[in-house]
Amino acid sequence: MTDIAWEEPFCGEGNSCFRLGTDPQGNAYIAIAGAEDVHLTDSRDALRTMILDIKAGKADHLI
Repeated sequence: MTDIAWEEPFCGEGNSCFRLGTDPQGNAYIAIAGAEDVHLTDSRDALRTMILDIKAGKADHLI
């Protein structure tokens, strides 16, 4: 199992709480807080861009 270091949850309005994490190899992960065993993985830059765009209001939810 990959050793993922999860950051504190980012919670928007309502019940939307997500966590970002990284592993020792530099891969990035995103998961719903509380369900980290089911996650998406991509490059750190791709996930960072997605989160910054969401925070900037370019999207109101994750698909």
